[in-house]
Amino acid sequence: MFTHHPPTVSAGEAIAAVHSGNRVLVGSGCAAPQPLLEALVARAGELHDVELVHLLTFGLAPYVDAQFRDAFRHNAFFVGRNVRDAVNDGRADFTPIFLSEISALFYSGQMPLDVALIMVSPPDRNGFCSLGIHVDILLAGVRTARTVVALVNPHMPRTHGDSFVHTSQIDFLVEHDAALLELMSQPLDDTSMAIARHIAPLVKNESTLQLGIGNIPNAVLSLLDTHRDLGIHTEMFSDGVVDLIEKGVITNARKGLHDGKAVTSFAMGTQRLYDFIDDNPFFEFHPSEYTNAPRVIAQNRRMVSINSAIQVDLTGQVCADSIGPRFYSGIGGQVDFVRGTAMSPGGRAIIALPSTARGGKVSRIVPVLDEGAGVVTSRGDVQYVVTEYGVAYLHGKSIRQRATALIEVAHPDFREALREAAVARCIVPSHWELPTEADRYPDAMESQENLRGLNVRIRPLRSSDADRLMAFFYSHKPETIYGRYRYPKKSLPREEALRLCTLDYRRHFALAAFVEKGGDEHIVGVARYMMSERTRAAECAIVVHESCRRKGVARFLYEKLRERAMCCGIREFTGEIGSDADAAQQLYRALGADVVFDRKAQVYRFVDRFADAPEMPSDCPPP
Repeated sequence: MFTHHPPTVSAGEAIAAVHSGNRVLVGSGCAAPQPLLEALVARAGELHDVELVHLLTFGLAPYVDAQFRDAFRHNAFFVGRNVRDAVNDGRADFTPIFLSEISALFYSGQMPLDVALIMVSPPDRNGFCSLGIHVDILLAGVRTARTVVALVNPHMPRTHGDSFVHTSQIDFLVEHDAALLELMSQPLDDTSMAIARHIAPLVKNESTLQLGIGNIPNAVLSLLDTHRDLGIHTEMFSDGVVDLIEKGVITNARKGLHDGKAVTSFAMGTQRLYDFIDDNPFFEFHPSEYTNAPRVIAQNRRMVSINSAIQVDLTGQVCADSIGPRFYSGIGGQVDFVRGTAMSPGGRAIIALPSTARGGKVSRIVPVLDEGAGVVTSRGDVQYVVTEYGVAYLHGKSIRQRATALIEVAHPDFREALREAAVARCIVPSHWELPTEADRYPDAMESQENLRGLNVRIRPLRSSDADRLMAFFYSHKPETIYGRYRYPKKSLPREEALRLCTLDYRRHFALAAFVEKGGDEHIVGVARYMMSERTRAAECAIVVHESCRRKGVARFLYEKLRERAMCCGIREFTGEIGSDADAAQQLYRALGADVVFDRKAQVYRFVDRFADAPEMPSDCPPP
């Protein structure tokens, strides 16, 4: 069937196929064919205007040196460290494009290829080589380039899926025996782990993951070892998945598409990873136009995509490819996966970033993007933005709601400046004030609980919850409102809701129970205290939505509220209970409070004294 057998030649002989004016596709990432590039640069004196196109590559890129400007011109689909200066100095070009659409440039003839320089595994007995750890846009290059030069390396893993190239599709073989470049993981830092702790609860059992490279994805993976039946559908992955596969956490059993298979386009990591994927049918490598197609991504159940950003402005616009006007990376697959994830049943698209840059000197949450910065992901596409200070859910939210949520997850040193900028632009109301101890938000009190079959997220209120608190108020029956306020309160104005959600987390504290609906959080219960500094007593109140009663929500919230109060030096809780609130009376009595009926006011009053309350501390750390 296949009769062509390509000659095995030296790198120099193979590179003779490149002529002036050619466009050359170069292999990607850790599989860049370095000996072929060295041979190409050695011919610089006899070549003119050769265009080299590729994704991110590691290793040397001598063709972008100024001395070779007449011979070579690089056109980057993704700007890596080795070509960044050349792009920004004007010695190389940058083509911003979705990763899912690059191959179409080759197939359509918009960007015809003369030569493809790739690295492959040795051919099997049927003549099939594997593109190994990098299929991405290279398979399209092999199928469309006039001449294909393949560096045959026995160290290249043989990967399964749509990764094979028959020797009949290759014009020249060049033998090479050297270990692949490795991408080493860095030690997990505190900031990455803090971000990961906010992301991990967003990953549910049976979710399908898209992960990039770097400390944040690795930190997230390190926190998922108690999950069940996770899947992988991603443009790339690194070593972090290996541990979860060996622990039986990643099974790919419930993805809905390619069940039982981890689907990717390329992989970059250490030799451990390369050995693990070699001839391993658990993995399928496919071209980027398939793995990154939003319509394909959307067929996976519970997709969770985690992508990075350089800046996010207060409206939710994401810059991920430049620092101001200076190009830093590229669009890559971020938009592909954000949009595909949004269409996935139960999908969650996450933008994760540290709150600051340059050693804490600048905020990554900004009033407006820097001049010249590119918008990679639009404000209409963004769902979750996560920093080490929390989660801001933006999808379907107004500009006001977005701004308050993003300011709350910004670094405390920059929140007031962000608030002032937002007020000046009339994005948030002038009466909105940040908590006096904004940097003391007790995230240690956040938890995920199952209370008699009701899955709730427990966390302190933040000022961005004002609209949620209003919705909670208006969802109650009149008798619930009366029982809480002791009069028929008709409304909860936004300004009052904002005041009730703007806490100092010590004297004024509120803990809420949330359920998820449509990706957002909805309040189903609130426990609050307000302390008198003089008496060290606090007035306490609890309200649980009618639909969630008899689930233990009130008891759980009260016990956690009491722990917090004792930590902050409060000696006792006091409060009122309606005469018809039998369940509340029973709860307080069961918890050791004194409950007495006030005949004149026709209410029950309770006092809960904390026998072991400490002295009033100067600060109130999380319990």
